[in-house]
Amino acid sequence: MKKILFLLALTAFTSVAFAEAEVKTVCHDKVGKDGKTVMGKDGTAVQECKKIKVHKKLEGDTPVPTKK
Repeated sequence: MKKILFLLALTAFTSVAFAEAEVKTVCHDKVGKDGKTVMGKDGTAVQECKKIKVHKKLEGDTPVPTKK
């Protein structure tokens, strides 16, 4: 019985501890070796897209100490 209660408590704490991250797609123009934007056949810029996770920023009560 104690093992079951321990597992239930453990799962409850782990679900609260980890916040879900929002998945966001970020696209940038592709740049060639010469530093210019790569253009496609239709004349528009070719883009490279990546999916990144964006976490919610949490604010605490105490300020973060600065490094000296």
